[in-house]
Amino acid sequence: MGGKEFFTTLSVSEALAGFQPSRRTGEETVLREDALGRVPASPVVSGAELPGFARSTVDGYAVRAADTYGASDGLPAYLDLIGAVRMGAAADVAVRTATAVQIPTGAAIPADADAVVMVEHTQLTTPDVIEVTRPVAVGEGIVRADEDVAVGAEIAPAGRPLRPQDLGILAAAGATEVEVRMRPRVAIISTGDEVVPPSTKQLSPGQVRDATASALAALVTEAGGEPSPRGIVPDDVDALTKTLESALRDSDLVVVSAGSSVGARDETTAAVESLGGIYCHGLAIKPGKPTLLAECASVPVIGLPGNPLSALVVFRLVGLPILRLVGGITRPPAEPTRSATLSRGVASAAGRLDVVQVQVRDDVATPLFGFSALLSILTDADGYVVIPEAATGLESGTDVTVTMYG
Repeated sequence: MGGKEFFTTLSVSEALAGFQPSRRTGEETVLREDALGRVPASPVVSGAELPGFARSTVDGYAVRAADTYGASDGLPAYLDLIGAVRMGAAADVAVRTATAVQIPTGAAIPADADAVVMVEHTQLTTPDVIEVTRPVAVGEGIVRADEDVAVGAEIAPAGRPLRPQDLGILAAAGATEVEVRMRPRVAIISTGDEVVPPSTKQLSPGQVRDATASALAALVTEAGGEPSPRGIVPDDVDALTKTLESALRDSDLVVVSAGSSVGARDETTAAVESLGGIYCHGLAIKPGKPTLLAECASVPVIGLPGNPLSALVVFRLVGLPILRLVGGITRPPAEPTRSATLSRGVASAAGRLDVVQVQVRDDVATPLFGFSALLSILTDADGYVVIPEAATGLESGTDVTVTMYG
């Protein structure tokens, strides 16, 4: 390729909308207690109604609503107290006309009762008689047997990672197992003659430890995938092609962190091109323009820039949506955001998405600038601000939305 760069540049939104690999992970069954963050392969429906029995929502007395009509402080309704309901047991008495049964919150409604009057609206006049000073309507103070969940109702949708509250409703419905998507296997390949393992004690001039692979692996894990680091490959087309071929055989997504030089990126492009079709080479984003998206042997491949900051910014914005897609996530969790005011102006070129790292203090976002090889910019940042393609920058004092890092 003679060291020439050629970019078929797309916007980030165009790339994400157009690059839709068909790869999806398989399915497996997991225990409910191990299902946090896992993605249901199909909607989970309830085999039981919840709460399963009509129950009281207040402490008070189960009654027939008609027996309370017209009741007031000046003219209370008098009802015979004929029993009490115990928690965790069925009522052993039925409510008859002009009678009441004492009931705590959450207990089962006795037969023939159609409302519960709150204890605050009653008074015990004798051990066997209560007076009711406020009328209740039919259904008041009662949760129906299927008011929370009906039999066959969806209790967890497909495509949304299970949250703690989802596990709670699964437990309430008696679900002990869940059919979920398998975690996407993500091969992470580092390239570059200058890149050496992080365990290298003494660096020679020109060498850098591989920082990107470790951070990428953590991002993959955080997003619900299984990282599979494949080591460091020199800037050699044949060596990279062999590593790619191996990774494609047992991965759902392959991520290549290219060397920093133009030549290294050319090697990556050539190797990927020999194994499949390149969707685009170049995104209208800063940092991260020399990003490659491809599909080889039905496996999506992402070629990232060599500079760690650029690689991690791009993978967060572009790689994670692809990872989630492959893993069956159609309803990704919302990222935490915070409103802030920009402490200084930020320049931007129209037609390019700019991702600016910021520190946030007292609702003021301070931009962090520096060369895209400076990983410390990311570690110092609390989050980032995205300047859309149409903008030509943001002025000092602009209200911005900061996407916060966890």
